[in-house]
Amino acid sequence: MSPSSKKEVLGLVAGSGNLPFMVIEACRVTGRLLFVLALRGHTDPALVREVPHAWIRLGAMGYGLGLLHRAGVREVVLTGAIRRPSLWELQHDRCTMAFLANLQALGDGGALKVVIQALEAEGFRIVGVEDVVKDLVAPLGLYGECTPDEQAWADIRHGVKIARAIGTLDIGQGAVVQQGRVLAVEAAEGTDAMLARCRTLAHQEPGGVLVKICKPGQERRADLPTIGTTTLDNVAAAGLRGIAIEAGGTLIVNRHAVIAQANRLCLFIIGINPGAL
Repeated sequence: MSPSSKKEVLGLVAGSGNLPFMVIEACRVTGRLLFVLALRGHTDPALVREVPHAWIRLGAMGYGLGLLHRAGVREVVLTGAIRRPSLWELQHDRCTMAFLANLQALGDGGALKVVIQALEAEGFRIVGVEDVVKDLVAPLGLYGECTPDEQAWADIRHGVKIARAIGTLDIGQGAVVQQGRVLAVEAAEGTDAMLARCRTLAHQEPGGVLVKICKPGQERRADLPTIGTTTLDNVAAAGLRGIAIEAGGTLIVNRHAVIAQANRLCLFIIGINPGAL
């Protein structure tokens, strides 16, 4: 990070989860100025206890943009989980309601692109969370001590095809395959809920695999596939034996802890190039 960039105010539009906390810690370490736009019902209140911030409803987008401008924000990072709002949540902001109501017909990826275009139209530059927090992006190859066997590799290849197909339709980023059988695909419920469904669907061993890759045409500045220690817990609880993720296109939250936990749970994690399978 250049000295000049440290003087600029970074705007963080924060959802739930660990990534917003990691952005704040990275800014603290580097000395970068930060302003957090916290979303009621989505952002953890603990996130903003010691940083400049403002709370807004998800439906008050126009007001939020004004706050970012007044805080001197030039660059914005969008990170953390945000569930799609109901029209009831938006009813008091007619302008935003009209804008977001049109997004209901889009998948999450299409909706995200529209939001980013709106921010860019206001003069903000959107940066990826991996540009702020280092060592988040998954490298190619095996992490940890466990390795996939031939059956696991066959399931990975099939999972890539399934994940690519649902990604083309802007449905989700992941699939679970066991011995050639598709147990589940990710949709609006997210990865953890998908894995919970798999607990009743898995059959006899060997266990299946979770595959997470970017959607074709993925907006890579936000909403990249992400795994963390909770993902590993849920993979193990579902009776699966490993995870394949897209190298260069997936975020690993706290990589050292993830690898240590994978070793404890006897799960493999491997970064793949989907186009080479």
